[in-house]
Amino acid sequence: MGRRALGNWDKKLDLSSHLVLWDDLPPIWSQRPMFDVSRSLEVEVGTGKGLFLKNAAIAMPEKNFLGIEISRKYARFSAAKLAMHDLKNACVMHADAQRVFCEKIPADALAAVHIYFPDPWWKKRHHKRRIMTGSFVGEIARTLKPGGRLHFWTDVAEVFQNALGVLGNESAFTGPEEVVLQEAEHDLDYRTHFERRMRLSGVEVHRAEFIKK
Repeated sequence: MGRRALGNWDKKLDLSSHLVLWDDLPPIWSQRPMFDVSRSLEVEVGTGKGLFLKNAAIAMPEKNFLGIEISRKYARFSAAKLAMHDLKNACVMHADAQRVFCEKIPADALAAVHIYFPDPWWKKRHHKRRIMTGSFVGEIARTLKPGGRLHFWTDVAEVFQNALGVLGNESAFTGPEEVVLQEAEHDLDYRTHFERRMRLSGVEVHRAEFIKK
């Protein structure tokens, strides 16, 4: 399923504390100046509408959260959610996640990486664009701290199996760890909006967790 239209949000909101642009980043970056750098940092690759980022920042104020979103309108939408809740421990970066990991994030900087329902790039000639490639998984391994966790979910079985194969070839990780399905306690008690759509439609969601040695 493709992305649905975004809802309305107040375009007058000040997003300066919650939206980061590629050109504003220093050569090496691990924490925004607004963050309390004593907190651990977790990154979500592909923020979408920002449900995970918002809920995680509210539930775990002792941690910092960065969402990386390649779509400008989705990045702004997610940043607006954070601004509306005045969340000081989360922001969204409008950028290509692969470039951010390769060029900006130092080694052993992250406590966790979250990748939920990435674009499956269905056509065979487009498979090389899938996010879970050997090179990107290597960058995730480099930037995670020892004991750091990679969370990967998808509704596409073939994408899931391919990712497990790639991750199995990365010696820095142990796993996959089983992820137990949690029943939703309310209408938005899901990891992402996409997970909500899949589960309400009866589509199976494949989940795995890997740990850096």
